[in-house]
Amino acid sequence: MTFTDLLANGQGVGRIDGRIVVFVSGALPGERAQVRITQAKAKYLVGEIVVLESQSPLRVTPFCGVFGVCGGCQVQHLSYPAQLSWKEQIVRSALRRIGGLGEVDVRHPVGMVYPRQYRNKMSLVAQPSPAGTELGFYQARSHALVPIEQCPVVLPHLDRAIGILHQCAAAGSETAPAFDGVRHVTMRMGAASGQSVLSLTTDRPSPAITEKAPSLARRVPGVVGISNSFEPRNANSVLGRKMSYVYGSREMEEAIEDVRFRVSPASFFQVNSEMVGKIFRYMAPGMKPGRKIVDLYCGAGTFAIFFATRGASVVGIEENPSAIREARVNADLNGVADRATFIEGRVEGSVISEAGKKALAEAEIVFLDPPRKGSDEATLDAIGRARVHNIWYLSCNPATLARDLAYLVKFGYQVGVAQPFDMFPQTGHVETLVTLHFAGSPEVELPEAEGTPWTDQIPEWPSDGRFAQDVYPSFVQPLD
Repeated sequence: MTFTDLLANGQGVGRIDGRIVVFVSGALPGERAQVRITQAKAKYLVGEIVVLESQSPLRVTPFCGVFGVCGGCQVQHLSYPAQLSWKEQIVRSALRRIGGLGEVDVRHPVGMVYPRQYRNKMSLVAQPSPAGTELGFYQARSHALVPIEQCPVVLPHLDRAIGILHQCAAAGSETAPAFDGVRHVTMRMGAASGQSVLSLTTDRPSPAITEKAPSLARRVPGVVGISNSFEPRNANSVLGRKMSYVYGSREMEEAIEDVRFRVSPASFFQVNSEMVGKIFRYMAPGMKPGRKIVDLYCGAGTFAIFFATRGASVVGIEENPSAIREARVNADLNGVADRATFIEGRVEGSVISEAGKKALAEAEIVFLDPPRKGSDEATLDAIGRARVHNIWYLSCNPATLARDLAYLVKFGYQVGVAQPFDMFPQTGHVETLVTLHFAGSPEVELPEAEGTPWTDQIPEWPSDGRFAQDVYPSFVQPLD
């Protein structure tokens, strides 16, 4: 069987007799393999490689010993320049096939200089065992635990913390009781500060976590705060609906492009600080003193506060109360509280409130950074009716991005540039910033994004055009 494309979950796409679609993990476009069928679905088959008969020149040796078993990374076997080419193709395909947008100016993705050791947050799965509490990640497309001792895509300090957490959770350890009944262990770290916050998730409040928190903080370097997250919404929830801060600080501190942030384990904050800095630098030429911006889904104020530090007047909207609290603290921390106003509430309701309507009516730019499910028609309607001159839409999901762009085009918006950023190297995820402006209105243009050593090495993606990334099922879990 010859493979012709690659899905975001790392499965190669091939056909039997030119008709029946087969998905096979570990296969790359252009490769040929003997395959064993393991699952038969209504519209496709799933198989595994028995013998790899020919290798793609884009194939490299994975750098992690559990790659292919652990579900955290999907494409370590694909060279990094080829990953960037593939992600560009994913964005192009989604905008064309889902959005029906024709020829959009999709730029080469902005990559990382060193596409490892970038994640500033990790969530370890915890399971009881005779030796204590075992820690690891889920197996790909499964809830089976893959025990790990290290992870080469998290920041070095987080990587070192994994081994220490194993020791802390081992039977007989002084801190072992803190891990009884724990479902997940989450650490978030500031790459610039070296500070981290640790959260342990349980079904109910755990007195043992409170009791052992000081000992845990002494043993895990860099930890400035510990919390007990509890009452998860379901079995897959990494954090609970409630949070008890049992030791030290609620937040760790991070600094990106001279902007300071204090962020807790529960608030949304991008996992790749280096790439956030590249996005900041890309947008910076569009800033000027007094420019009015509305930031929807603003989280803890990551982008709103950056805009304000560059002289803009910003209104941020976010439904998470703790994120809004942190956004206001971060505005004070950066001395821009007079230029950054935050509204707590669901975005779709807030944009039709009096304050929301006024903000949209005055805005020169609306910046959106919604969750993977994208925005919603009520929010897009409010933006379209307000005829905001410029929209900057940052998305981690090309499919929902394309859907929402198509909806905005109906209001008279024209799509400008789609600039992908490789926020999640070694995975099937890609972040994309798309600019739009209302026809006939003043356009805030952005220059070419900065390149990396990989920019001139990005190959043409070897797809025959028959298989589209967005057409087939994907089992990739969301990244936060």
